[in-house]
Amino acid sequence: MMRPKNDDPRVPRNPLEGRKPELLIEMLRRMLLIRTFESRLPVLSTQSLIRGSSHACTGQEATAVGACFALQPADYVTSTHRGHGHTIAKGGEVKFMMAELLGRADGCCHGKGGSMHIADFSIGMLGANGIVGGGIGIATGAALSSAIRESKQVVLCFFGEGAINQGILLECGNMAALWKLPLVLLCENNQFSMSTRPDHVTAVQLSRRAEGMGIPGETVDGMDVLAVFDAVFAAVERARSGAGPAFIEALCYRFEGHFLGDGVKYRSKDELALWYGKDPIPNWLDRLIKAGIFTENDAANLAKQTEDEVDRAVEFAKASPLPDPEAAWDHLYA
Repeated sequence: MMRPKNDDPRVPRNPLEGRKPELLIEMLRRMLLIRTFESRLPVLSTQSLIRGSSHACTGQEATAVGACFALQPADYVTSTHRGHGHTIAKGGEVKFMMAELLGRADGCCHGKGGSMHIADFSIGMLGANGIVGGGIGIATGAALSSAIRESKQVVLCFFGEGAINQGILLECGNMAALWKLPLVLLCENNQFSMSTRPDHVTAVQLSRRAEGMGIPGETVDGMDVLAVFDAVFAAVERARSGAGPAFIEALCYRFEGHFLGDGVKYRSKDELALWYGKDPIPNWLDRLIKAGIFTENDAANLAKQTEDEVDRAVEFAKASPLPDPEAAWDHLYA
């Protein structure tokens, strides 16, 4: 029997073939950095160093990294109340982020934003938002600005499935479609709006909402960093070309509760075990090792480097001063 040629459609292609190894490894490093960063939050919270609410994206790292790696440095991102991962994926410095969570003057928002309002304009992170769907309007405005200035900048708007029924999504998606704005709407469907499942409140697959706005929509595996990258890259390049917005639903899962202290009594052990088996970090590492791009020893070294980086970020944040009360009046207006 003749063996199929490599270009035969019957031969499954290696999805890592032709990809730059350094890019694939950096995806792993960035996902690991997000998880390591967030692993410190419960301890810092019990020490009363982090005040107020904090929301981890543990388990959702592949969506954040895959999406942000599809952007150019000048492109913009808007986030949700669960924005640590998006900011790190876009290139945010963890020491300035940690200082922000501790409410210190050296934080990326000078200690005024905290966990739910992380922003860093220097990397195009236009801000996390405590309002459900609050970033959608900001993203659409930024996309309109890009179109008017003809800057070719694309705006990636993260929002959760809890925002799918907010009116601002329809209003902004419709306007972006009419005016062909360079906007990519990315719904992180992590299976729970606090404790409510999407199918309890929405009658259709979430990505089908795009049909009503007249824009392309698709659903991708949000636990697969490469699947997210490919989908977002195509949508970003389409938007940059002037063809208008797109809608992507990334199916993912948050391993932790909605917030620090959430008892998570609304899901079963079997469900957790199923999704833990899809954990994006060990699964991506396994693919890199099998492809000969990375080794177990490399992985151990990377884990140590990441732990050290986050340790330094914690020490930097603790050493940073509290904001001067008079600074409350600074940066109120652009």
